[in-house]
Amino acid sequence: MIAKLLINHYEAVAVILSGIGLANLLLQRNLIKVYLFLAAKGWVSERAAPILLKDGSEWVMDVDKYVNPIPAGLVLTGIVVSVSVTAFALALTLRFYEKYGSLNIDSALSQMTKEQEILEAEAALKVDIGDNIS
Repeated sequence: MIAKLLINHYEAVAVILSGIGLANLLLQRNLIKVYLFLAAKGWVSERAAPILLKDGSEWVMDVDKYVNPIPAGLVLTGIVVSVSVTAFALALTLRFYEKYGSLNIDSALSQMTKEQEILEAEAALKVDIGDNIS
């Protein structure tokens, strides 16, 4: 088993990171804390935004003078993805409510079962009518 993990180490790392992320989503009470933590990790005092600065007549090319932009990008991406997934889930919930008139899964399942029985009865009736015509 260890040999397979060593051969497929990229997949093993991906599974581990996905598990950590899922556990974090399930156990954290507030995702804003996660975003603020990432934003705080990207900020370093006495550093500037990652835009070239001019110090007198020379451009400042020293990487140590700039803040790392990756954590801020990750935070913004996380916010956009969270909002998008929330909007998608809300749209699905609204469609479900429009179709079944309730958000109760049990009543929706019973309604689906009744609709399926009606469709099967209609299909059987069409087959019987088709056999009688020929």
